[in-house]
Amino acid sequence: MAPPSTTMVQDHVALAEIELCGDLIIAASAADGDRLSFARIDEVLKVAAERSALQAAARRQS
Repeated sequence: MAPPSTTMVQDHVALAEIELCGDLIIAASAADGDRLSFARIDEVLKVAAERSALQAAARRQS
């Protein structure tokens, strides 16, 4: 059996996904209805802000 590793490895993608899930859980627990609307999910996940940033970067490269 191999000894436990003392090296800490962080999966930044997994950590970001966990944070996004947490944000959705918090938003869902504060929602009035049974589920979040698509618009609210996009708002929580900052879809519009990310889309704007990607479009701005694409314009700078053209």
